[in-house]
Amino acid sequence: MAHPDDLAGIPLFDSLSEAELTQLAPAFEVKRVSEGIRLASEGASGYSFFVLAEGTAVVTLDDEVVATCGAGDFFGEMAILGDGRRTATVTTTSPAKVLSLFGTEFRRLQQTQPSVAARLEQAMQQRQQELAELRSGTSERS
Repeated sequence: MAHPDDLAGIPLFDSLSEAELTQLAPAFEVKRVSEGIRLASEGASGYSFFVLAEGTAVVTLDDEVVATCGAGDFFGEMAILGDGRRTATVTTTSPAKVLSLFGTEFRRLQQTQPSVAARLEQAMQQRQQELAELRSGTSERS
Protein backbone atom coordinates (compact mmCIF):
# COMPACT_ATOMS: atom_id res chain seq x y z
CA MET A 1 0.00 0.00 0.00
CA ALA A 2 1.36 3.40 -1.01
CA HIS A 3 1.78 6.35 1.33
CA PRO A 4 0.67 9.89 0.33
CA ASP A 5 4.37 10.86 0.15
CA ASP A 6 4.79 8.28 -2.65
CA LEU A 7 2.32 10.25 -4.78
CA ALA A 8 3.26 13.77 -3.69
CA GLY A 9 6.19 14.22 -6.08
CA ILE A 10 4.44 12.75 -9.12
CA PRO A 11 3.45 15.44 -11.69
CA LEU A 12 0.25 13.54 -12.58
CA PHE A 13 -1.02 14.12 -9.06
CA ASP A 14 0.22 17.67 -8.49
CA SER A 15 -3.32 19.08 -8.68
CA LEU A 16 -4.44 17.00 -5.69
CA SER A 17 -4.60 18.29 -2.14
CA GLU A 18 -2.89 16.52 0.73
CA ALA A 19 -6.27 15.10 1.78
CA GLU A 20 -6.90 13.78 -1.73
CA LEU A 21 -3.44 12.18 -1.85
CA THR A 22 -4.16 10.56 1.53
CA GLN A 23 -7.43 9.18 0.16
CA LEU A 24 -5.88 7.93 -3.11
CA ALA A 25 -2.59 6.46 -1.87
CA PRO A 26 -3.94 3.22 -0.32
CA ALA A 27 -5.31 2.15 -3.72
CA PHE A 28 -1.77 1.89 -5.09
CA GLU A 29 0.47 -1.11 -4.53
CA VAL A 30 4.19 -0.36 -4.14
CA LYS A 31 6.76 -2.67 -5.73
CA ARG A 32 10.53 -2.43 -5.74
CA VAL A 33 11.95 -4.18 -8.79
CA SER A 34 15.41 -4.70 -10.23
CA GLU A 35 16.76 -3.76 -13.63
CA GLY A 36 15.47 -5.82 -16.55
CA ILE A 37 11.97 -6.47 -15.19
CA ARG A 38 9.21 -6.42 -17.79
CA LEU A 39 6.33 -4.43 -16.32
CA ALA A 40 4.05 -4.58 -19.38
CA SER A 41 4.20 -6.77 -22.48
CA GLU A 42 3.07 -5.67 -25.93
CA GLY A 43 -0.11 -7.50 -26.95
CA ALA A 44 -0.86 -8.85 -23.46
CA SER A 45 -4.05 -8.09 -21.57
CA GLY A 46 -3.64 -5.05 -19.39
CA TYR A 47 -5.44 -4.68 -16.08
CA SER A 48 -3.07 -2.35 -14.23
CA PHE A 49 -1.89 1.23 -14.46
CA PHE A 50 1.68 2.04 -13.41
CA VAL A 51 3.57 5.06 -12.12
CA LEU A 52 7.35 4.96 -12.06
CA ALA A 53 8.12 6.59 -8.71
CA GLU A 54 11.88 5.96 -8.89
CA GLY A 55 14.18 4.54 -11.53
CA THR A 56 14.09 4.28 -15.30
CA ALA A 57 12.48 2.11 -17.95
CA VAL A 58 12.44 1.72 -21.70
CA VAL A 59 9.37 1.43 -23.93
CA THR A 60 9.67 -0.88 -26.93
CA LEU A 61 7.38 -1.53 -29.85
CA ASP A 62 8.18 -4.55 -32.02
CA ASP A 63 11.53 -4.80 -30.14
CA GLU A 64 12.47 -1.22 -31.12
CA VAL A 65 12.99 1.43 -28.43
CA VAL A 66 10.39 4.18 -28.88
CA ALA A 67 10.60 6.01 -25.54
CA THR A 68 12.27 6.11 -22.17
CA CYS A 69 10.61 6.63 -18.80
CA GLY A 70 11.91 8.23 -15.63
CA ALA A 71 10.62 9.02 -12.18
CA GLY A 72 7.13 10.50 -12.41
CA ASP A 73 6.22 8.90 -15.73
CA PHE A 74 3.19 6.64 -16.02
CA PHE A 75 1.93 3.97 -18.40
CA GLY A 76 -0.77 1.33 -18.74
CA GLU A 77 -3.69 3.71 -19.18
CA MET A 78 -4.07 2.84 -22.87
CA ALA A 79 -5.00 -0.78 -22.14
CA ILE A 80 -7.46 0.16 -19.39
CA LEU A 81 -9.06 3.04 -21.30
CA GLY A 82 -8.77 1.32 -24.69
CA ASP A 83 -9.27 -2.22 -25.91
CA GLY A 84 -7.60 -3.99 -22.96
CA ARG A 85 -4.37 -4.88 -24.77
CA ARG A 86 -0.92 -3.49 -24.08
CA THR A 87 0.35 -1.46 -27.02
CA ALA A 88 4.04 -1.65 -26.04
CA THR A 89 6.49 -3.40 -23.76
CA VAL A 90 7.93 -1.53 -20.77
CA THR A 91 11.09 -2.88 -19.13
CA THR A 92 13.06 -1.38 -16.25
CA THR A 93 16.59 -0.21 -17.06
CA SER A 94 17.55 0.39 -13.41
CA PRO A 95 16.26 -0.65 -10.01
CA ALA A 96 12.86 1.00 -9.68
CA LYS A 97 10.01 1.78 -7.34
CA VAL A 98 6.73 1.21 -9.15
CA LEU A 99 3.25 2.17 -8.01
CA SER A 100 0.50 0.06 -9.56
CA LEU A 101 -3.23 0.52 -9.61
CA PHE A 102 -5.57 -2.30 -10.61
CA GLY A 103 -8.29 -1.53 -13.15
CA THR A 104 -11.18 -1.31 -10.69
CA GLU A 105 -9.23 1.18 -8.57
CA PHE A 106 -8.29 3.03 -11.77
CA ARG A 107 -12.00 3.42 -12.55
CA ARG A 108 -12.57 4.79 -9.05
CA LEU A 109 -9.73 7.26 -9.63
CA GLN A 110 -11.45 8.44 -12.81
CA GLN A 111 -14.67 9.08 -10.90
CA THR A 112 -13.21 10.74 -7.82
CA GLN A 113 -10.39 12.76 -9.43
CA PRO A 114 -11.65 14.28 -12.69
CA SER A 115 -8.54 16.47 -13.13
CA VAL A 116 -6.29 13.40 -13.03
CA ALA A 117 -8.68 11.50 -15.31
CA ALA A 118 -8.56 14.35 -17.84
CA ARG A 119 -4.75 14.29 -17.84
CA LEU A 120 -4.78 10.52 -18.38
CA GLU A 121 -7.25 10.84 -21.25
CA GLN A 122 -5.12 13.57 -22.85
CA ALA A 123 -1.97 11.45 -22.45
CA MET A 124 -3.71 8.44 -23.98
CA GLN A 125 -4.84 10.44 -27.02
CA GLN A 126 -1.35 11.82 -27.54
CA ARG A 127 0.20 8.37 -27.20
CA GLN A 128 -2.32 6.88 -29.63
CA GLN A 129 -1.37 9.53 -32.17
CA GLU A 130 2.36 8.88 -31.63
CA LEU A 131 1.75 5.14 -31.94
CA ALA A 132 -0.13 5.60 -35.21
CA GLU A 133 2.73 7.74 -36.54
CA LEU A 134 5.30 5.13 -35.46
CA ARG A 135 3.34 2.34 -37.09
CA SER A 136 2.86 4.27 -40.34
CA GLY A 137 6.60 5.03 -40.38
CA THR A 138 7.36 1.36 -39.80
CA SER A 139 5.09 0.27 -42.67
CA GLU A 140 6.75 2.81 -44.98
CA ARG A 141 10.20 1.38 -44.23
CA SER A 142 9.10 -2.21 -44.87
